[in-house]
Amino acid sequence: MILNVRTLFISDVHLGTRGCQAQELLDFLKNCEADTIYLIGDIVDGWRLKSSWYWPQAHNDVVQKMLRRVRKGARVIYVPGNHDEFLREYVGSHIGGVEIAEEAIHELADGRRLLVLHGDKFDTVMRNIKWLAHLGDWAYDFAIFINGYVMRAQRFFGLPYWSFSAYAKQKVKTAVNFISAFEQAVVADAQRNNVHGVICGHIHHPAYHRIGEIEYINTGDWVESCTAVVEHLDGRIELIRWRDLAGQWLSEPQAEIQSAAA
Repeated sequence: MILNVRTLFISDVHLGTRGCQAQELLDFLKNCEADTIYLIGDIVDGWRLKSSWYWPQAHNDVVQKMLRRVRKGARVIYVPGNHDEFLREYVGSHIGGVEIAEEAIHELADGRRLLVLHGDKFDTVMRNIKWLAHLGDWAYDFAIFINGYVMRAQRFFGLPYWSFSAYAKQKVKTAVNFISAFEQAVVADAQRNNVHGVICGHIHHPAYHRIGEIEYINTGDWVESCTAVVEHLDGRIELIRWRDLAGQWLSEPQAEIQSAAA
């Protein structure tokens, strides 16, 4: 069944890396039509491509599908992140019909306003200690490497999906504290912009909950969680997890997405 929505929000695809689940994203896009698409950073992983070139056909197909959406009349806004920061030089311009913006304010069908940004500007390690950020990136890639073997074993034995890397991240107290601090910083920025909510990416942690008066929404990623956020035609926001094996839409229950501060 094709899902027709007003707006689609995707982040942290990391095209150019072996951990990118490009085929799952292609399957998702085949089943979702949107008038407007926000690409909220780290769509292309410039860090990884600098050190070694990896660009299989599925990654190219994702780019081509986005460009076809533009040609068919969809509005596509690209908000660069830290891994594709080279695109920040083109903020305010169009590339292949895709708008490049540092941040954006999106108005929902019901009149509410959302601040749209990647979120890396609130990552103090990324901003101030770049070598440590790259070291953390290497460690994350190693966890994704291990995760690949776990996923193959799950498929072989017919077990349900389970992410080793996501589990490890959730169990590390420092990571949990970082997520909480990140959420609070993003929400504070939304308050300064006088909006009703904020939608971001960067930390690969899908979430949708209220912090004070602000709705905090994180799109997750297409490396571990395979999640996206959609705005329905009536302005309702929904966080959706795509399961390739199930071949169906799975709406993420709000009760299962709790604040790291809780």
